Amino acid sequence: MSTLKRTRREFLKSAAFTGAAVGFPAIVPSSALGLEGSTAPSNRIVMGISGTGLQGRSNMGKLLGKKDAHIIAVCDVDQKHLLMAKHMTDEKYGNTDCSMYDDFRQMNQRDDIDAVLIATPDHWHVLQALDAVRNGKDVYVQKPMALTIKQGRALADEAKRLNRIVQVGSQQRSDARFRQACELARNGRLGTIHTINVMIPDNNRFCGPAWSPQPVPKELNYDRWLGPAAWAEYHEQRCHYQFRFILDYSGGQVTNWGAHNLDISQWALEADDTGPIEITGNGEFPGSGLFTTATKVHFECIYANGARLVCKTSDSGSKMFIEGSDGTVYVDRKSIRAVEANPAKAGSILEEPVENYETHLYKSDDHFQNFLDCVKSRKQAICNAEVGHRTSSICNLGNIAMILGRKLRWDPKAERFLDDPKADALRGRTLRGEWKLDA
Repeated sequence: MSTLKRTRREFLKSAAFTGAAVGFPAIVPSSALGLEGSTAPSNRIVMGISGTGLQGRSNMGKLLGKKDAHIIAVCDVDQKHLLMAKHMTDEKYGNTDCSMYDDFRQMNQRDDIDAVLIATPDHWHVLQALDAVRNGKDVYVQKPMALTIKQGRALADEAKRLNRIVQVGSQQRSDARFRQACELARNGRLGTIHTINVMIPDNNRFCGPAWSPQPVPKELNYDRWLGPAAWAEYHEQRCHYQFRFILDYSGGQVTNWGAHNLDISQWALEADDTGPIEITGNGEFPGSGLFTTATKVHFECIYANGARLVCKTSDSGSKMFIEGSDGTVYVDRKSIRAVEANPAKAGSILEEPVENYETHLYKSDDHFQNFLDCVKSRKQAICNAEVGHRTSSICNLGNIAMILGRKLRWDPKAERFLDDPKADALRGRTLRGEWKLDA
């Protein structure tokens, strides 16, 4: 039996990926490229989809229901997923026109595509988004926006430089409950915010202490699935949904569920363009097996104003508490409730309207529609690249603190650790083969 080939200690020691260059032949499109009378972004957004697994097809289902979106191309390195996505699209439009690719770069080069949606594993998010914006495309990219802090900064800067619309799939920003919770915090209804507690679920996939390499399925281009990540022998639990529990590709439940509530925390703290100044962490990690992300999460962030953000594992699912000197608000995807310092007034703040003179946060009731509307208007999306970068940075800071197991000091303006070269080395990764962040 093969034991773990890349432990957390080895990940920390190397902080680098090396390997051979990757070749990229394309699957031949199923029909002629483009649409007859292709419409401009002001009327209908012509889209390509990269990453057509479970999340990607879920996203496609929502977009296929939008009158101002039209999907004409899909891309994936797993031919089973690719064919399912093509079938979904062709069935919706009653034709066989949807083109298939296994190289996102060829899809991005099409002049008749206005925007792309990226729902690949996390280690591909930024590289594919960068290629899209450099080809004049607007981008909807699933959360977490970036695998590393340096990758996130690269995409945020490039999207701004090229004036491209980027929407990160942190859809809780388009949920009225979370918006209300943040408006309560931002307008002083809870007093001075001193603590935000974020709870995330336990891991929902498990791997034994030893594993053996398996044959690569014939329908999967595995070398291309790995792409910029370190070479590793194939096992079914490495790919598709389980990728999120391996540090080479993701950040565990911190970047899976945590990214959502950490994003809302940043919104509540008016910190969308900044971050904490101090991070401590003491997570638990597997000592063997294929999975390498934390099995138990606990990290804390301190902001310049003294506010404290705590993220930890809970057996009761995803939820958060925003705590102030005058009360607390609880919010999740099903409910919102308030507990005020004065029990006699408990819950009353939820019924008090935000006055015209108070802070009204960006309102969106449909995350996908917000993206489409912004592609047309060129207004920034509710969860743009800078916002997405700052949120994924919190995820990365928490994971780095847990990996190192000590207090870290962070400069959110320079986006560097203070006097800590070892932590600084974990802000980025060396990319394998031909892959790079610069154009």
